[in-house]
Amino acid sequence: MGEIDEGLERAERTRPIPQSLPARLRFLLKGFKGSTKRLAADLGVSQRTVQRWLKGQSVPKPAAARTIEARVRAKWQPRVRRRVRREAERSGFMLHLSATFGYSSAAGSTDDPRPRTITQRMPGDVAQRLYAARDAGATQAQQEQILADGLRDHYFRDNGHRATGLDVELNDLAWMDLEL
Repeated sequence: MGEIDEGLERAERTRPIPQSLPARLRFLLKGFKGSTKRLAADLGVSQRTVQRWLKGQSVPKPAAARTIEARVRAKWQPRVRRRVRREAERSGFMLHLSATFGYSSAAGSTDDPRPRTITQRMPGDVAQRLYAARDAGATQAQQEQILADGLRDHYFRDNGHRATGLDVELNDLAWMDLEL
């Protein structure tokens, strides 16, 4: 999961996902109406293994732990995630990031990459493109290009009021956060 995917996911949650393995398993168990047998079949392990994990008698292998975490993330607060996504696609989001940007523009100006820390309100169409890319399984680089295009249009070009020939490339993303 890339930095942008994690930022979208963090912004979609109102409560953090369960951190301990037993808490995650209890959450998943609710979806299977308390059946450890059905949960075990879903996770691809034995029923006894799930029971040991719930009691804290053993620890899952890293692959099983990643599967459990992925299942919890996918099922955690689905209505809240849908509501937040609709709102972001309708009215946009606040983007906070620190990155190095490369430029290409008219002759006589520099195109050296420059580090910047930016806080910018991004419109809903950028959120729609980000969510569509994430749903389609886009890479981190493709999602960074969507953010770079959005920043080019709304931050650097000021919605078409300046820097007409400027093109922006996001070279290095140091950190990023989204507020939806």
